[in-house]
Amino acid sequence: MYEVKYAEDVSKDLRELTAFKRKEILDRIHQELLNEPTRETRNKKVLADVESPWPFKEPLRQLRVGDHRVFYDVDADASQVVVRAIRHKPPHKTTKEVL
Repeated sequence: MYEVKYAEDVSKDLRELTAFKRKEILDRIHQELLNEPTRETRNKKVLADVESPWPFKEPLRQLRVGDHRVFYDVDADASQVVVRAIRHKPPHKTTKEVL
């Protein structure tokens, strides 16, 4: 089982969400990232060739929760998942644009 940690800026990202959306995203983070954060699924994938605005442990990963994206990395040696950011992704924008 992995420990989920949040980067400093994530609290700001969460405050900008409605209570309903915040609960939905946090529930999905705990459902999807506590046990198998590195397993790729329809809603979880590795982001290849993405330039990140923050330091992270390679590779950067993404969890899709509706029209929001949770960006995270995994330290398997320490059994930790670090959530770097939560961003709204409109259909007309790419992942690189919302980072």
